Amino acid sequence: MATQKLFAGAKLRDMRSRLGITQKDFAIRLNVSVPYLNQMENNNRPISTAVLLGLSEEFGFDVSELQSGDEARLIGDMKEALADPVLTGPTPALADLRLAASNAPTLARAFLDLHAAYRRTHERLASLDEALGREDSQIRSSPWEEVRDFFHYCDNYIDAVDRAAERFAAAQPKQETLEDAAVAMLEGQGIRVVEAQDGQVRNYDRKTKTLALSRYATPETRRFQLLLQMALIRQDPLLEATLDLARFQSDEARDIAKIGLANYYAGAVLMPYGQFLEAARDTRHDLEILSTRFGASLEQVAHRLSTLQRPGAKGIPFFFVRVDQAGTITKRHSATTLQFARYGGACPLWNVHKAFELPGQFLRQLAETPDGIRYFCLARDVSKSGGGWGAPMRRYAIGLGCEVKHAGALVYADHMQLNSAQAFEPIGISCRICERQSCHQRSVPPLERRLKVDLDRRDVLPYQVD
Repeated sequence: MATQKLFAGAKLRDMRSRLGITQKDFAIRLNVSVPYLNQMENNNRPISTAVLLGLSEEFGFDVSELQSGDEARLIGDMKEALADPVLTGPTPALADLRLAASNAPTLARAFLDLHAAYRRTHERLASLDEALGREDSQIRSSPWEEVRDFFHYCDNYIDAVDRAAERFAAAQPKQETLEDAAVAMLEGQGIRVVEAQDGQVRNYDRKTKTLALSRYATPETRRFQLLLQMALIRQDPLLEATLDLARFQSDEARDIAKIGLANYYAGAVLMPYGQFLEAARDTRHDLEILSTRFGASLEQVAHRLSTLQRPGAKGIPFFFVRVDQAGTITKRHSATTLQFARYGGACPLWNVHKAFELPGQFLRQLAETPDGIRYFCLARDVSKSGGGWGAPMRRYAIGLGCEVKHAGALVYADHMQLNSAQAFEPIGISCRICERQSCHQRSVPPLERRLKVDLDRRDVLPYQVD
């Protein structure tokens, strides 16, 4: 079987930029000619094995960075954006999208930003009662989407925050719980930790320096919220420095991202990278065992598995998603080539939607996307109680999965027909960009295809897709 050639010129240029050296000096240290290096940086030649070795041995780079999922994400996002009906010209070929993603990723992201701005403008104009006559109706990025994309393109791994959390966990005596250590650290700052008298999960009063945690929350939630607040107080310089590098467009986005980083820190303290990676491998990624061992919820464990992308010590590339009962994706991340729909609902054939029908059970699925890539998918419902009678119950479903080539490392994939093509269900990203010509669950026609309508014939769908 021939080895796939590696074209990653933009990332090679980025590595050289990080070193702050000229192309000539870079070529000398890699023992190649300047013209040859120039061709690799412009994707006219694949990156050679000798250069890969030089990057690792001479500069200490993790060459797996050259094969990260940025290109696949950009291709998926551009493909969805180009399916918008406003773009009436011919759809670029997949080869052209690959060239744009690999040779000009900054330009590709600028195109996505422009398309996102158009959609926001269109949605604003569709609600005239909200848009007209307002002096503050400026067009700007949705803070939530901006933060989501920040984590999305960081592979959901923030190295400085992750390592700081790991150091904190390692510094605690074995006889002391992380919860006790966090309380002691906060008390050392003059902060009292008390039980909340109302329904709030967490409330920190800066004036009285009092942290109130819900008495009705589960132990996992209380522990997590305690560590989150500790991160906001003790790790503020680190969080602010990380936010400075992200350059968010609004204060709202920066604040949302700060909460996200504090959440990340809390999860990384509960499940320190090295320990958790080893335990995940030893237990074959059994979520329930990992949940018990690390005192975390199933959702926290599943999300943490999707962050194990540390250069030089990577875990299985998982995708992780959380979906509400309306099918809206409320959390998403993919370290795989599988991409989630940025607009509209996800594919209804995906097993994560069925989890609400079978509460308390893990659902397994073998699935194949239109590009021919096969995945193992795991889904489970998650209920979050309000803490008392009459309090609202929040229900979600979480999905976790990986390419089927990694399925042997998951206990959930045992006894499944991993080598049978017939065992894989056809799924897509979303109906509007799905390339499948026939699907009994299609909700809208694909935007990239012509339709045939036969007045004298009705099949599962009222039209045929060319």
